[in-house]
Formats: sequence, structure tokens, C-alpha cells
Amino acid sequence: MEMVNFNEQQIIANGDRIYTQREKIEAIADSIADSGFDLLLFTSSGGSQAMLDPFAFYIRHESRLPVENIISADLLSGGCNRITEKTVAFLTSKSGDTEETVKAARWLKKQGVRLVSVVGKPDSVLEAVSDDTVVYGEGRPQELVLYLLIGRILYRSGSFEDYPEFAEELKGLAFALAQVRKQADEKCRKYAQDYCKEPYNIWVGSGDLWPTAYSYSMCVLEESQWIRTKSVSSPEFFHGTLELLEEDVCMTLLLTEGPTRELDERVRDFALQHTKKLTCFDCAEYELPGISRKFRRWLSPVVMAAVLQRISKNIEQITGHSLDIRRYYRKENY
Repeated sequence: MEMVNFNEQQIIANGDRIYTQREKIEAIADSIADSGFDLLLFTSSGGSQAMLDPFAFYIRHESRLPVENIISADLLSGGCNRITEKTVAFLTSKSGDTEETVKAARWLKKQGVRLVSVVGKPDSVLEAVSDDTVVYGEGRPQELVLYLLIGRILYRSGSFEDYPEFAEELKGLAFALAQVRKQADEKCRKYAQDYCKEPYNIWVGSGDLWPTAYSYSMCVLEESQWIRTKSVSSPEFFHGTLELLEEDVCMTLLLTEGPTRELDERVRDFALQHTKKLTCFDCAEYELPGISRKFRRWLSPVVMAAVLQRISKNIEQITGHSLDIRRYYRKENY
């Protein structure tokens, strides 16, 4: 069957739009490294925060650099006590005008923090507040900006000596992810057909894929499809949610290739005994042409995003419910 809403050449062109900015992105990273910092802070809202969170995870696991990640609304409520004039904050917003993110940016600026923003639209409010901005426009995946930016900072700190090789291979990342979409589509379409009307869904992930499980269940299934979900991290699954597992309960598990994979495998082994509706999406099952095996541990979020996008494209057609429909989000004051 022909893939729904899939244009491989457009996907590759979108990736190229970001990669052509590599020199600019690495110059920002070098400036940050040269100037020094006492904290790398990742703050945004909703799905944008979830896109940033894996990079805080990588910094913690690959280096001893000081790092925090916190939702902007929590930041504005006093959620971080480590901010100084030597802090560097990373923010992202597709629109560039997300209210809580912009408020956080303005507050951070008053504290003397250097702001680096990744935005989808040029000349946005967030860009105007920021010291450095990368505009990705129609470029995807947005994470490519962060792989180059944070990868370079880790390289400069002596924590990622293979970064130059990694950065060269990232030139073909969009192509590789297009191939992932092809590999995943049949399974994702069947998943969408089988489970689009489930009354309750449990989504599970860990480490660099916990933000993916959380954001996909919230921003796509809940916000865009109005499908009731519960997201829980693999280590937390065994402290409550496991009691809700029965043979007819739909559960979706995302398996990372990162350092927390054994936590996902533990959940998988338990769930196989207690539900007939377990689906596992495993990053390790997908070929990534042009990407060395040693770098796959960095790429689970974008691999899984490519897989899950095929659920989104198919479920939209199957349910007749456009991914653009909202009842309340940016429709009402709240």
C-alpha cells in the first residue's frame, strides 16, 4: 500500500536546510565554550521541552558539565536556584511566541543569562529576545540543530572526541530517517487501525526516549486526536501503573538504544505476561544507512520520532480526525 503523506525528497531537503547552517551553529557552540559557563539550562514548554530534554540527558551521561532542564512555567515559579550571569539557556518554540517560553526568556535575560533559541519562524518574539538564534523553518528534524550545537560543546569540553565524525555523518540523517519511515509504516498503520478507538492507552519509555513517550502521548494522541493516554517512565512503571495492566489493556513501549535500555526490557518482559495488547517500537530494529553503529546511542529520539510520525499520518486518515483540530489549545484564554 502506498504510504500516506510521505515525500522522501522533501524530507531530505528539509534536513539539508538545517545542515547548511552547521558552520553558524558550531560557531555559537565555540563562542559558548570560549566564554565559559556555570550552567547549561534547557527550558521551553510542552512538546518543545520534550525535544530539548534528551540533550540534558546526554550531557549528564556523557560529561560532568553542569546542566538543568525545566519547563518554563516551573522556571518562572522559582524552579531553578542555580542561575547566574554565567548561565547559558537553550530555548525552542516552533512559533517563536509560546507565551510561557517567551516570559521565561525575558526573565532570564534580566538575570544576565545568555539565550540561545531554536525557532521555526524568522523574526519571532523569541528571536528578538535571544542572543543567538537558529531558524529551522521547514527544516526537520529540529533536533539536528541540537546535535550539532550540544555535540560541539561536548567536544570542546573533551567529552565527545568523535564529534567531528558524528557531525559529518549527520549530513545524511534526514535520508536515514526517511528510510526508517519506510521500514516502520506497515506496522504503524496496523497499530493505528487496531488501537485508534481504545478507551485507555499506556505509553512507556525511559532515558532519552521518556520525553518522546510523554510528548507523543500528550501532544499527538491527547491534544491532536483526543485519545486518552497515560504516560509513565520505565522505572516508574513498577511503582503504580503495573497494577492497571490486564489482558485487554493497550500498552505501547518505546525501547531506546541508550544506557537505560535494560529498564525498557524489564517492562517488556513483565507486560508480555499480562496483556495481549502490547506493542513494542524498538529503535534497534531500524536500519540507519550512513550512520555508524557507535553513534546510534545518540539518535533514539529522532529514530523514534520518525517511526511515530507514521502512526500520526495513518491515524489521521483512519479516524478522519485532522491533526490540526483543537478545541481549546490557543482557542481560549487559560
